[in-house]
Amino acid sequence: MATFTKISEDETPTITVNSKHVLSKINDNIYGGFTEHMGRCIYGGIYDPGSPLSDSDGYRKDVIEAMRELRVPVVRYPGGNFVATYHWLDGVGPREKRPRRPELAWIGVESNEFGTDEFLNWCEIVGTEPYFALNFGTGTLDEALGWLEYCNSDKDTYYANLRRKNGREKPWGVRYWALGNEMWGPWQVGQMTKEVYAAQAYQWAKAMKLLDPSIELILCGQDGTSSWDTYVLKECIKWDVHGLGGSTTASLIRMHSIHIYTASKEHLPNATAPKSAERAIEITAGLIDLARIENKVPNTVPRQTICFDEWNVWDPVRAPGEEGAEEKYTLSDALAVSVWLNVFIRQSKHIGMANIAQSINVISPLMTTKNGIVKQTTWWPLLLFSKYMRGHTIAVHVRCSEYEGPTAPAWIRGTIETPWLDVSASLNEAGTTTTLAVVNNHEHRSFSTQIEGVDGNSIEVYTVTGKGVNAVNTEDKEEVGIVESTWDGKDLFEFPKHSLTLLRWKSGS
Repeated sequence: MATFTKISEDETPTITVNSKHVLSKINDNIYGGFTEHMGRCIYGGIYDPGSPLSDSDGYRKDVIEAMRELRVPVVRYPGGNFVATYHWLDGVGPREKRPRRPELAWIGVESNEFGTDEFLNWCEIVGTEPYFALNFGTGTLDEALGWLEYCNSDKDTYYANLRRKNGREKPWGVRYWALGNEMWGPWQVGQMTKEVYAAQAYQWAKAMKLLDPSIELILCGQDGTSSWDTYVLKECIKWDVHGLGGSTTASLIRMHSIHIYTASKEHLPNATAPKSAERAIEITAGLIDLARIENKVPNTVPRQTICFDEWNVWDPVRAPGEEGAEEKYTLSDALAVSVWLNVFIRQSKHIGMANIAQSINVISPLMTTKNGIVKQTTWWPLLLFSKYMRGHTIAVHVRCSEYEGPTAPAWIRGTIETPWLDVSASLNEAGTTTTLAVVNNHEHRSFSTQIEGVDGNSIEVYTVTGKGVNAVNTEDKEEVGIVESTWDGKDLFEFPKHSLTLLRWKSGS
């Protein structure tokens, strides 16, 4: 976490960090991805059999390379809104026999050319774990159990044998399963009240865990600040050992999902908007604790965490979902993504997983073309954090002035601070390297800052910035990237205007 002291504009900012002040483990799963049958995410994204850039299975090799470079630990599939009318059996077996179906979430036609086995095979190639969302809209419990059996069972049973017939002897071992997606939303096929959803989610969870006790189930939340979240957590975060062997460590639910997208046409509301997610995480964590307290869940049952399985900068007016949601991201958006990532580091105690929506083409840091791949402005902070901000969150204190203008949403103001310098810090797993991430959101001013706690005189510096907050990357020109340099650790360090900076040094050297 980061604590903050507000000072006047004419005082010198100070950032204090101590590598011995270790707070909580950073779950690698915060760098998760998301692939949905939407726009060009699957077809023309991770799967493009007509392209010379694809392998013999039709997978884009440049996308695989990029996912490996990010070290993406887990990828959510197949939706998203798409899953509410998706029937997994349509997407297995011989391709020529797979039915074409109307697709109601994004108003299209699904060929089912790409399905369960293709996705799971892609995950093995990339080196990532799959995370499946269950159809709570038009699906049934029998269908969900069949999917779980198909993926995970080694028994001599119908769906396990169907997997074998389709060419896969060994179970896929899918660990993460979401109990629906955004079932509270009026845009959903099969929208539910919170009462109906909670009852169904709990019953499905019991059945799923009976079939495979090793899986981890994720509740469908809203944004962490709603009555839906409050009610669903109260009804589903319970200690119920029926059919689970009577273990005092048993729990049906492992995580609670929340979704937030941020965006604003103005730079500073845009860049500070992810602070709403930080407050939502704090509120959701309190609701989880409240449910455990009221339902008398023993402390032997591991505390549930938050699965932030859709997050990003997205303006649906600027990039409509029905048209493929292909955002062209600016430097301002890259700084917003940097603040998002700082939030996840600061709140690592509460985050079990986070999945940027989405991994390719659709509101994505990566865009495929017929010639290759374009790394948008938002790719660079994601790459830096994924490479260097792992291990443990450490405490950091920031003294600087604060942005005091309008925010999006407006309720940020008065509920959480918005310092000009947005900061997080981590200590790597080996305890040898400290990394300090600093976002200067100011459009016009650099900040010469005293940094206390820096060891040594050879500090690695990684900076992401551009000529202005509206800078973009295209196939022809890259205006935003990473600049590497060093700092001797003496005097003040200047954080450039509209920039992300990572400082790395050997701890205790």
